[in-house]
Amino acid sequence: MPRRHKRWLTTLLLSVTGCAGPFPQTTLAPKSDFGIAIDQLFTNIFWWAVAVFVVVEGLLLYAIIRFRARPGAPPPKATHGHTALEIGWTLAPAVILVFIAVPTIQTIFRTSGQAPDGAMQVEVIGHQWWWEFRYPDLGVVTANELHLPVGRPVALAMTSADVIHSYWAPGLGGKRDVILGRTSRLAFTADSIGTYYGQCAEFCGESHANMRLRVVVDSASAFDAWVAREQAGPAPIAPGSVEEKGRAVFARSACIACHTMEDVPAARAVIGPNLTHVGARSMIGSEMVENRPDHLAQWIANSAAMKPGSKMPPMVLPPEDLTALVAYLRSRQ
Repeated sequence: MPRRHKRWLTTLLLSVTGCAGPFPQTTLAPKSDFGIAIDQLFTNIFWWAVAVFVVVEGLLLYAIIRFRARPGAPPPKATHGHTALEIGWTLAPAVILVFIAVPTIQTIFRTSGQAPDGAMQVEVIGHQWWWEFRYPDLGVVTANELHLPVGRPVALAMTSADVIHSYWAPGLGGKRDVILGRTSRLAFTADSIGTYYGQCAEFCGESHANMRLRVVVDSASAFDAWVAREQAGPAPIAPGSVEEKGRAVFARSACIACHTMEDVPAARAVIGPNLTHVGARSMIGSEMVENRPDHLAQWIANSAAMKPGSKMPPMVLPPEDLTALVAYLRSRQ
C-alpha cells in the first residue's frame, strides 16, 4: 500500500476510534433533573439549527445550480426589492428565536440553584488544587469524593479559598464558577446510582488539569452507612503497633501544620484536606492515583513529582518512619 494511502487510513482509524468511548465525562447521558433539563434544551436548539442549515444550504444549492453561468445565455435579469421575501426572511428568524428563547429562559429559571425544602445541604470549597466538601447538617468533612443519596434533592453552596475555580460534574449537569468571597449555588436530584467524574473547568494554575473530583451516588441505605462511618470516631489503634508509631510520626511532623486528624489533638489545620478518614478514600491527590501504600508513600515523599504544582512540601523521613506513617494513614477508615 502506498505511504500516502497508509496515512489516510491511519487518520481515518484514529478518527473512528476517537468516537468509540467510553466517555466518563459526557454530558449526553444525564443522570439528574438538572442534566435532563440542559439536555432537552440542547436537543431543541440542535434541531432548530439543523432545520435552518437544511433550508439555507438547500436554497444556496438551488441558486448555484439554477442560476449557474451557461454558454451563450443572456445576463440574468436584475431584480430590485421583493416585499414578500423581505418580510419572510425577517419574520422567520424572529419566530425561530422565539421558539429558542422561551425554553432557554424557562431552563435558566429551572436550573437557577433554588432547591426545594428538605434538600441536603453541601458546602463546596475549591482549593488549589483539590475540592473540599462539607455537610453542615451531618458534621462530615471530606475531600474530592462527594457522596450523595439517590433521589434526594441536593443544594450545593460553592465558594473558593483562593483563585477562581469552576465546579463541573458533566454526568449530573451543571457548571458553576467558584469565586472567593462569593457563593454560587447549584441544585439537582441524582436519579441513578453510580460514580460520576468531574473536574475544575476554569484555568486556576499549574495543576488545573489535575483538579479532579468524583460524585458517588449511593442508595439511601449505603449513603446512611457512609455517613455513619464518617461520623464515627477514629478507629482504635493497638498499643505498640506500627500504626501507633505512625501516629507519633504524624504528630511530630509538618503534617499537623496543614491537616486535620481527629485522633491527633495538635492536628486541626484546614489548609489541606481533612485526613480523619483518608484510608477509606479510593483515590488520593485529588483523584490522581489509587489510594495504595506505594502511591501514598510516593505522595508523602514528593507530591509534586506526581502532581505538578502541588503545594504539599516534600517530607524527608527515614524509611521505617515513612512505612509507619503510611500504615497509620491507611488505617484511618
